[in-house]
Amino acid sequence: MKHLMSVKSLTRQKVFSLFKLATKYQQNNSNKLDKQLFVANLFFESSTRTKMSFTVAQKKLGLDVLDFSPQTSSMTKGESLYDTAKTFESIGAQMLVIRHSSNDWMKEIQSHIHIPIVNAGAGAAEHPTQSLLDAYTIYQEFGYLEDVNVVIVGDIKHSRVARSNALLLSKLGANVYFSAPPQMTDTTLKFPNITIDEAVKISDCIMLLRVQYERHEQSLATTNFLEKYGLTIEREKQMNDHAIILHPAPVNRGVEIDSHLVECDRSRIFKQMTNGVYIRMAIMSKLLNKWGLINENFT
Repeated sequence: MKHLMSVKSLTRQKVFSLFKLATKYQQNNSNKLDKQLFVANLFFESSTRTKMSFTVAQKKLGLDVLDFSPQTSSMTKGESLYDTAKTFESIGAQMLVIRHSSNDWMKEIQSHIHIPIVNAGAGAAEHPTQSLLDAYTIYQEFGYLEDVNVVIVGDIKHSRVARSNALLLSKLGANVYFSAPPQMTDTTLKFPNITIDEAVKISDCIMLLRVQYERHEQSLATTNFLEKYGLTIEREKQMNDHAIILHPAPVNRGVEIDSHLVECDRSRIFKQMTNGVYIRMAIMSKLLNKWGLINENFT
């Protein structure tokens, strides 16, 4: 694994190796680097959890973080993503973490950049680190992923989280279902579609998604969305006793989920955020090791 661009490149063995290392880090069994390594976070879309999670993970590993804002960079003068990435490589960054609105920005730069790259979000196409932390959270809960029923609920059509999660979780043996309003269904993804009322009854894990307003071509009204398609308190009562609630956030309280359920006993939403730090530590450590920038003992 020289880059992490897509969950498609991950084998089961690689995933569980990342889980094992994340657990080690979570138990505070991590070393600090004994040499200076720079990592650049190139976020071209707004982010709280992913960007700050990477930043905390980097600081825990002892990496020096090169921050970046497109609004105050040469992007405002017409510089391309490739030239921006190449600039950071040239001035000494040893790793790039990139989020961009293009679905396939990876193709533009991957073969020309000679340091490890982590995809922190690609348009509506991929979000591999989010799917890894989600799978890790489910694995922590049940101790396995084989035949776990995971229903992904909400704006499937415009969600990179839905795509990456469906691909990764099914690869790991989970039974993946979608539940979405008609205008938010994606027929290119070959997973069963069920109603929200069916979802609450069969799920071991319900993963809610916000409406991706910024990716819709037309303005979208969400009046009565919660009652028709979301997780209400009444629906939560029909869930299996052991079932859990996930959400990649940001949460639109009262739209896809009742506000009272965000921090209920079933919710693992904030645990996902905690797990994100350790999974991202594991990902970056594995990549740096693969490139010979840190030694085997570190991972």
